[in-house]
Amino acid sequence: MRSEPLTPAGRLRSIFSGSVGNLVEWYDWYVYAAFSLYFAQAFFPSGDRTSQLLNTAAIFAVGFLMRPLGGWLLGRYADRHGRRRALMLSVLMMCAGSLIITFTPGYATIGVAAPALLVLARLLQGLSVGGEYGTSATYLSEMATPEHRGFWSSFQYVTLVMGHLLALAVLILLQQVFLSDAQLREWGWRIPFAIGAFAAVTALWLRRNMQETDTFVRSERDNAVQQRQGTLHALFQHPRAVLTVVGLTMGGTLAFYTYTTYMHKFLVNSAGLDSHTASALNASTLFLYMLMQPLVGALSDRIGRRPVLIAFGVLGTLLTVPILGSLQNVQNVMQAFWLILAALAIVSFYTAINAVVKAELFPVEVRALGVGLPYALTVAIFGGTAEYVALWFKQAGHESGFYWYVTACIAISLLVYLWMPDTRTTSRIDRDEINEGMNMGSTHT
Repeated sequence: MRSEPLTPAGRLRSIFSGSVGNLVEWYDWYVYAAFSLYFAQAFFPSGDRTSQLLNTAAIFAVGFLMRPLGGWLLGRYADRHGRRRALMLSVLMMCAGSLIITFTPGYATIGVAAPALLVLARLLQGLSVGGEYGTSATYLSEMATPEHRGFWSSFQYVTLVMGHLLALAVLILLQQVFLSDAQLREWGWRIPFAIGAFAAVTALWLRRNMQETDTFVRSERDNAVQQRQGTLHALFQHPRAVLTVVGLTMGGTLAFYTYTTYMHKFLVNSAGLDSHTASALNASTLFLYMLMQPLVGALSDRIGRRPVLIAFGVLGTLLTVPILGSLQNVQNVMQAFWLILAALAIVSFYTAINAVVKAELFPVEVRALGVGLPYALTVAIFGGTAEYVALWFKQAGHESGFYWYVTACIAISLLVYLWMPDTRTTSRIDRDEINEGMNMGSTHT
C-alpha cells in the first residue's frame, strides 16, 4: 500500500494506466459485436441472416447477465482490497475470454459445443466488464482533483469508445486491405480476438504500476469502515443512491447501445447500406463522439452535472423517433452521417458524466460496489438486450416500435434527472475527504 504522497505526475500516470486498461477491456468486448456478421455462421447452423444475428445477439445479451455478478464480486473486492487489484483481476478475465473465442472450432467441427464455448467466453467477459465499469469509474473519480473531476472521469468513455473504434479499425483493415470477404468468414474473424488477448497482457503490466487512490488508502486506516467495506448490507443503507443509479442509467445505456453497438447492423439490415459503408460511418461518427466526452465532462465541472443530464433527457425524448425513423429511410451516406452524429451528440450528455455522477453518490466503503452493481443490473436489462429487442421488433414487422421503446426509457430517466440532486455540489467523495481531515485533526489534538 502506498505511503508516499501522490504527486501530480503520479496522478496523471495512474489515470493514464487505468484508462489504457479500460480501452483494452472495451476493445475485447466490442470486437464480438463488430465481427458478429462474420462469425455468426461459424457458430450456428445455416439459416437466414436475421436468424443468425438473433442468435449472436442473444449471446451478446447473455454476456450482460454476468455483468451484475461481476459488479458485485469485483466491486466488493475493490472496496475491500483496493481499486488497483480489482482492475488487474478484471483485465485477466477479459484476456481469458478472448483466448477461448480465438481457439474455439466452429459448429461444423464440434457441433453444439461451439456455441456453448462461445457462451462461456462471453459469460467470462461479462463478469470482467461488470467489475471493470464500477471499479474504473471509482478509481478515476477518486484519483481526479475535485475541480476537474468531470473532465478526468470522462476519459472512461473516451477509452470505452476508443476500444470500440479500434475494434472497427481492425474490421475495416481486414475487410479492405488484408483479407477477402470469404477469408474473413472462414477464419479471419479470429484475428481480432487474438489481438485483444495480447493487448490485455500489456494492460495488466500497465496496471501493476498504478497507484492506489488516497481515498481508499485512508479508508483502510479506519477499522470501523474496513469492517463494513463492500457488503450488500452497507450498500442497502443508501437506497436512494441505488435507485438513482438505476433510473439515470436506464435511458442512457439503451440509447448508447442503440447508436453504437446496434447501429452497424441497423445500417446494413434496415437502412440497406453495404457492410463496408456502415463500418466507415460507424467509425467516423464514433471518433467525433469520442472527442465530445472531455468537453462535456469539463462543462459539467462548470455548470453542474444535473443540467447536462437534463439536456440528454429532453433532447433524447423529443428526437429519438425522428432520428431513427429518418435513418431507416436514409437517402444518402452524408444524411446518415449527420443523423448518427446528432444522436451521439445527444447521448454524450449522458455518457461523459454518468460515471462521476454515480461515484459521487456513494461513500468510500461501498463506492465501487454502489457504482458497479446497480449499473450492471440496469445495463443487463436495457443495454444488453437493446440489439435483441430491436431485431425482434424488426422480425415482427414493427420496427418503429423499438424507437418508441427507446424514447419511453429516456423519458423515465429524465424524471430521475429532474428529481436528483446535483452531485457536483453534494459529492460524497469530497465529504469523505473533509471527514478524514477532521478525524486526523481530532487525533492530533
